[in-house]
Amino acid sequence: MQQTNNGGPTAELPETTAMIVWPTIAATRAGRLVGRWSGVEMGLGKFFTLGKLVALVTIPISLAVFIWQLLPFVCRRYVLTSRRIVIQKGLAGVDEKSVDLDAFDSIRIEVLPGQAWHHAGELVFRHDGREVFRLSGVSRPESFRQVCLKSQTALQTVRAALQQQAAARQ
Repeated sequence: MQQTNNGGPTAELPETTAMIVWPTIAATRAGRLVGRWSGVEMGLGKFFTLGKLVALVTIPISLAVFIWQLLPFVCRRYVLTSRRIVIQKGLAGVDEKSVDLDAFDSIRIEVLPGQAWHHAGELVFRHDGREVFRLSGVSRPESFRQVCLKSQTALQTVRAALQQQAAARQ
């Protein structure tokens, strides 16, 4: 069983998966390039724009990037558990990097050029003003940010309750 950095009473609790998020093509340079081109609003009104024409023409590129991201040795997913956030790689979901829920104090959203068109962004986890972890190309990043913060609060609440119980037993 895995423990968080500071161990403590939550070491007795099993780690469970709360949510899995797959990065969009906006996590890649090619996907962001398509997003930049497709975001051009020059044209006739809101419907007939150069960007929408480019989006149509670049469908093969978008599909190629999407399929590339699904290849067994390339695919990644972001897993939120009851204790940490993990980047898993490959079909088997091997842990590549992770950050404990108590290892950051804020989450910032950065939208890189080309990600806005995909409704995606970077989640930047910070502790004492410095970056400790980053998730690229997260779809609807504000929603996932809120879930991560609520999970962090839940972990802190459970940890405090368990510490109170342990203190009451002594």
